[in-house]
Amino acid sequence: MDRLDAMELFVAAVEAGSLAAAARRHGRSPASVTRAVALLEQHAGTTLLLRSTRKLSLTAAGEHHLAIWRDVLMKLEEVDPGRAGAILRGPIVVTAPELFGRMKLMPLVETFLDAHPEVSARLLLVNRLVNLIGEGVDLAVRLAPLPDSTLSAIKVGEIRTLFCASPEYLAARGLPTALQDLDRHQCIGLNAEGDAELWPFRATDRRGDVRSVRVQTRLSVSSAAAALDAARRGQGIVCARSYQVAEDIAAGRLARILAEFEPPPVPVNLLFPPDRARGGAVRALIDHLVPALKQSLLRTRALVP
Repeated sequence: MDRLDAMELFVAAVEAGSLAAAARRHGRSPASVTRAVALLEQHAGTTLLLRSTRKLSLTAAGEHHLAIWRDVLMKLEEVDPGRAGAILRGPIVVTAPELFGRMKLMPLVETFLDAHPEVSARLLLVNRLVNLIGEGVDLAVRLAPLPDSTLSAIKVGEIRTLFCASPEYLAARGLPTALQDLDRHQCIGLNAEGDAELWPFRATDRRGDVRSVRVQTRLSVSSAAAALDAARRGQGIVCARSYQVAEDIAAGRLARILAEFEPPPVPVNLLFPPDRARGGAVRALIDHLVPALKQSLLRTRALVP
């Protein structure tokens, strides 16, 4: 292990708050991060990190060296070897909601990996809020307004919440035109532990506020993909994101209903720690994803105006 490699692992450990998180971020073993810290402390001739079972803390010497090493790494990243023609390499960790990841993100990551054989990717496709720093994640897709944070963000589009059912179901059960009509319809939900869930609707008054309405669900599942499959088979009404159902609506497999009650669109952002995007494989992946996702979400909008 050379000193530059050790410096990268040391900075990652401080940012992530643990040696294990730094190891996950770089696809290394925790023992290798421990060796990196030991190597740098040997060169510095002093203790740099104080480790306990709960957290890492820097000594005064550690803070001094950290500032220097961050500056060195930033300057190296600014050279951007990917743009200079050098081979991109190394692991990238990306997270996204499960179905968005399957439908929109994975095909783009796969084409990126095809173009850069020395890069590897680990995708966390989960329907929860992932802590990028704590879990060693380089890049996240967020489908919601973003709170204030120190993370950097690039908006790539918007998605909408739509209400859909199959034409066969609507022919048999009738077309709902008001929210109270849902009481006599079969609704498909994602609350697998109960028979009701909250759906967002835009109020039809002048203010147009969004309100959550409790909807009884006859069929509840734990997977959005399974809920959509059931809706296509005529099992009821589903509350879905536009990217999930745009092609089904365009092809006539699903019909859009209650359009006047749809809530406003929400942004889609790529979110990442600023230091991850100054160069190398992560920066190259961001540059690959941004235009492609923008085009994809524009196509979704065109399918369901």
